[in-house]
Amino acid sequence: MPLDSEPAFYTIRLKGHLDPGWSEWFDGLTLTHAEGSEGETILSGMFADQCVLHGLLARIRDLNLVILSIVKE
Repeated sequence: MPLDSEPAFYTIRLKGHLDPGWSEWFDGLTLTHAEGSEGETILSGMFADQCVLHGLLARIRDLNLVILSIVKE
């Protein structure tokens, strides 16, 4: 099955609070802390295609961060 080659907006929830300074390392995605949560970071933004998404997921893996959810909007 071919990967989706259309741009799409994704929201990725991670366990833990990342400093907003990490936004640049995550290709300029918006980085916020979830309200009412105990240590969740939300990365959100447009991805050119799923290849770019997979690259970001590899970075998250390399940092040993826990992914709580990924939502395509």
